[in-house]
Amino acid sequence: MKSADTFRIALRGILSNKTRSFLTMLGIVIGVGSVVLMTSLGASVRGLILGQVSSLGADTMVIFPSTVEGGGGVPRVGFDSLTFDDVTAISQLSTVRTVSPVVFIPGDATYGSQKSQPQVIGTTENFFINQSVTAKVGRLIDAQDDQGARAVALLGPDTAKDLFGDGNPVGQRIKVKNSSFLVVGVANPLGAQFFQNADQRIYVPLSVAKEITGQKYVNYMTLSAATDSDLALADLTAFLRQRHKIDNPGNDPKKDDFVVHTSKQAEDILGSVSLSLTLFLSLIAAISLVVGGIGIMNIMLVAVTERTREIGLRKAVGARGKDILQQFLIESTLLTLIGGFVGIASGVSFALIIALIAKKFLATYVFAVSFGAIALAIGVAASVGLIFGIYPARRAARLRPIEALRFE
Repeated sequence: MKSADTFRIALRGILSNKTRSFLTMLGIVIGVGSVVLMTSLGASVRGLILGQVSSLGADTMVIFPSTVEGGGGVPRVGFDSLTFDDVTAISQLSTVRTVSPVVFIPGDATYGSQKSQPQVIGTTENFFINQSVTAKVGRLIDAQDDQGARAVALLGPDTAKDLFGDGNPVGQRIKVKNSSFLVVGVANPLGAQFFQNADQRIYVPLSVAKEITGQKYVNYMTLSAATDSDLALADLTAFLRQRHKIDNPGNDPKKDDFVVHTSKQAEDILGSVSLSLTLFLSLIAAISLVVGGIGIMNIMLVAVTERTREIGLRKAVGARGKDILQQFLIESTLLTLIGGFVGIASGVSFALIIALIAKKFLATYVFAVSFGAIALAIGVAASVGLIFGIYPARRAARLRPIEALRFE
């Protein structure tokens, strides 16, 4: 028998009972759709997470103060462990290109009746180098502003929109914690960094922030490594331990009164976590493919039983066992492939809908589809059809014509 004839007979067998065929494919549709949806969401979340650190640059480092425990669990050092003297000393290290301290100024920003709740930070011009901040309108804060303690401010784009709408804020005056600042520029968008909106900021000179807050320590500092970031990390860690007289031969981070993070380190950790999450979700979704395959095997066994007389008649007129085997394998494979393509369309559609909704809350969320996962899902669906269709097909092929014709 020609393969084309076998294919037509198999297709006719599927179409002869549309409801049963649809319900059989439904398990595959759900399984493949779930795999595609989960891998798409995983890819989107992975891009979102890695986007939090990609804007910082490969050589960027951040040092935060940390609370450590002394004897008997009594706090030895609080969150004032990083000083301006530390900043000066670190700037002399050969492994550090630039360093910039940061001091927070609490309070809202106002312009007339307009109000915003930005993160107001006092810093130096090196901060803009380390964080890749550029001016969209006007200029950045420079060394002269810091040295002269000028009350000037650089606005993040979201803060500028909150206070001035579509107007040009350069040359206007805003108030932060009862202090007046002249706006000298608006920064280009940065997006989210470590899940904080870097566009909802106001930058002012460090000297002005110190005067307003009276703060004697830094909230954190940013650095740009002059060499390999791993080498700079080791150098900074050893240097700060020596300055702060921390005895830590076992390299236990809990004993340090500081924490050093590199963008490479954060990217590796976040990338690993998001990949593991994607694989875990995909594995759970793939279980439904196996369940769908079992459903196909059950339905094909029922089909073999119902069509026993048809099988006997075909064998009586010359059909070979391999023709019957091929027919039922084609039926099961067609069911899974059709279900697979419908599942792919459904998974991609749901992923797109979720992306459109998420975009309203997370501006950096991007719709992503893994074509490798789609190809894998189709391959798995076809394999499921073959694997779970073999037993019913072999059972049909082994029926003896006389016994099949006698079947009631």
